[in-house]
Amino acid sequence: MPRTRNPRNAKNLKLTVTGIGGSPRIGGNTDVLLQSMLAAVHNEQIPNREIQLRDYHISPCIGCEKCRKDQICTGLQDDMQVLYPLIIESAGLILISPTHHYNITAWMKAFIDRMYCFYTFEDTQPRKWASRLAGQGRKAVVGAVCEQENPDDMGFTIEAMKRPLQALGYEIIGELPVFGIFDKGKVRRNQAVLSNSEQLGAKLAQALKFLN
Repeated sequence: MPRTRNPRNAKNLKLTVTGIGGSPRIGGNTDVLLQSMLAAVHNEQIPNREIQLRDYHISPCIGCEKCRKDQICTGLQDDMQVLYPLIIESAGLILISPTHHYNITAWMKAFIDRMYCFYTFEDTQPRKWASRLAGQGRKAVVGAVCEQENPDDMGFTIEAMKRPLQALGYEIIGELPVFGIFDKGKVRRNQAVLSNSEQLGAKLAQALKFLN
């Protein structure tokens, strides 16, 4: 897969971080960790914003393929139209989700699938593809929270966020898998996890400073 630079998207790129939370639970552990990472980004003097997917209506991709021609999703009109410009302009991205049945939540899955519109395809069989977000120095961090202590019980949660971002052209700066925590907001009492979260946020911000 070639990673070609797209001037239209590159010229809109800003030194900013967008944090995306995939939990349906307000004030839960993923919220706490996302806010911890963004606070560390803020401490590094990098502008940032928090997006909670539960606050947006995002329909799942219907595979209409209109985006291959339009280079943005036009087959569905919902709140992704609000989020697309934020994704395009943000050099840094944080995705964090609780584990739901060995995987990311339905909210996060819908969001990731709707980023399909950033791919371009050649008229070959099988079709070669590239990402219009690639080759621009974009960087990301992913995190997941699992009630169980066995890493196997987290299943595909981290990979389900990491692999699509890599395909889109993001460099994954770090991962934060958190185990054995379920009660709402309980992660606030785990200083080791909070410290790791803050360190990842700072690491992301510091990596992005090289884009300036």
